[in-house]
Amino acid sequence: MILSCNNINKTFVDKQVLSNVSFHVNEGEKAAIIGVNGAGKSTLLKIIIGEISADSGEVTFAKGTSIGYLAQHQALTSHHSIYEELLDVKKDVISLYERMRQLELDMKEATGDELENMLSTYARLNHEFEIQNGYAYQSEVTGILKGLGFTEQEFSKPIDQLSGGQKTRVALGKLLLTSPDLIFLDEPTNHLDLESIAWLENYLLNYRGAVVIVAHDRYFLDKIVTKVVEIEYSKSQMYLGNYSAFAEKKALVRDAQLKSYLNQQKEIKHQEEVIAKLRSFNREKSIKRAESREKMLDKIERIDKPIMEQHHISIQLEPHTVSGKDVLTVTGLTKSFGPKHLFSDLAFDIKRGEKVAIIGNNGTGKTTILKIINGLLDADGGDLRLGSKVKIGYYDQEHQVLSPEKTIFDELQDTYPTLNNTEVRNILAAFLFTNDDVFKRIKELSGGERGRVSLAKLMLSEANFLILDEPTNHLDIASKEILEDALNSYSGTVLYVSHDRYFINRTATRILDLTSNQLLNYIGNYDYYLEKKPEVERMHLGLHADNTTTTKVGHSNMTMSSVSTASTQDLNTTDQSDNKLDWKQQKEQQAKERKRQNELKKVEDEITACETRNEEIDTLLTQEEIYTNVSRLMELNQEKKSLEERLETLMEQWEELSE
Repeated sequence: MILSCNNINKTFVDKQVLSNVSFHVNEGEKAAIIGVNGAGKSTLLKIIIGEISADSGEVTFAKGTSIGYLAQHQALTSHHSIYEELLDVKKDVISLYERMRQLELDMKEATGDELENMLSTYARLNHEFEIQNGYAYQSEVTGILKGLGFTEQEFSKPIDQLSGGQKTRVALGKLLLTSPDLIFLDEPTNHLDLESIAWLENYLLNYRGAVVIVAHDRYFLDKIVTKVVEIEYSKSQMYLGNYSAFAEKKALVRDAQLKSYLNQQKEIKHQEEVIAKLRSFNREKSIKRAESREKMLDKIERIDKPIMEQHHISIQLEPHTVSGKDVLTVTGLTKSFGPKHLFSDLAFDIKRGEKVAIIGNNGTGKTTILKIINGLLDADGGDLRLGSKVKIGYYDQEHQVLSPEKTIFDELQDTYPTLNNTEVRNILAAFLFTNDDVFKRIKELSGGERGRVSLAKLMLSEANFLILDEPTNHLDIASKEILEDALNSYSGTVLYVSHDRYFINRTATRILDLTSNQLLNYIGNYDYYLEKKPEVERMHLGLHADNTTTTKVGHSNMTMSSVSTASTQDLNTTDQSDNKLDWKQQKEQQAKERKRQNELKKVEDEITACETRNEEIDTLLTQEEIYTNVSRLMELNQEKKSLEERLETLMEQWEELSE
């Protein structure tokens, strides 16, 4: 075990963020910490590395463990170039190299014992140099920089001229070069393109040390981690397996918790009804039975009702007007920014109902294409035609369509003045804004919160063609799942740019890969794109007609569908047999229940009849003509005794039947 966290607690003002959080990480293990935005994931990392202190609890590292930490935001300042900044990590290796070179020069002039000492020192330094992979340090630096998406032309770029995302990549590169025993990464994929994320996945999979990752990138987590620690409502729960295994196990656990809660509630209600019925008999023994049951009910340890997850909330995106079949036709699209040429002669079309993802490396022009279609940028050349009755709804990743000074509530109501207060609140509640949250100003919101406001506005628009630029940026996993479900049920058309492979996999019906200044077409989701990418790129080298590629890929897709249909028929046969068995069992159960209810009714009727007769006897026993008639008095007393015995038996039967 390399890391152990025991009962970590942390409260900010009056909000408890972490409550008795406990988990451990073994040597070489890859673990994820997940949870909704604000759950306390980054706080937990900062407590572990000692940046902030916990209110109580214990963090223990294995003796001699070296650690590295990549924060979500970097304040990196340096006069170095990118290459020099990473090379600085290797200064000890470089110092060794310089000492070895100097010894080589000195040994040319040395003799005797002095030369022997120099040779001994040189052998020791060379051995240390080899252990530190000294002969490959330059290629290691270059490999990491290229893997993280930097071109050789950018190696000489000064750190102070870099964007925040580029600085984060430099910081990640420096961290990987140090090779600590335990790495902590806070949202490492936020500023990486698809190729760089794939490179980082492979690097971490082969990394000898342990890795703890905070991330919302589900595809990334699926590839790397073997353990998931979830922070939910300040508490922690540990699951073995990758993200998909976690999601499956959590669903089973939550279903079991809900089932246990509902079963207990049903049993409590039943016992309360039995107690009320026993008391209604108004007999000493039945009242004692009722009191006994009440004591047992009080001793039951009540199960708390499981809190429903955010993704159980659903939103509906639905166009008011149906567009024509041809939604968008683009031909000869060309764009450059000064000397930087992005693309030329792009051609593609989009049909009604398609969900099309544009993917590609950073800087290739994906967002530029969206802005041209939306009229925010002019193309240098080409033609763009929207189809009949097409109305665009645009979601930009900077959320410039929002007014910083307005509250969330006003942002929606001012845009859609026909909505009343209740309607606005209901819509905002669907996007997880409740109570006083709706009066927060836009400028005070996090990136994820702004994203949800933009999505709420988009939902209310009459758009039938949604254009989305990185819609999952800053969204937590639960919010992503809400959006995925909404887009999958949307009958309109969607064109989006995203580097979220899990999101693409769940929502895309077609992928356009912007590579080498051109678009390659794939009819399928992200997994299908990965499968066909080598084949399509080979074909593209010898073909210029886009439709030939599409036909080939489409044919493969049809073949996959036919296999799926055959498998489905086998499953349907099994399902039908299972359904017949379930129906028969259900009928038998219903018959048993009807019989029990009938018997219960008979017993209750007999109890009522016995009690009525018992009351009649009590009345008769007070009459003079009865209590002065010895034989009649004895006869009624005997009948009353028999009734009491029968009532005792009936009540026992009633209790058994009631269970």
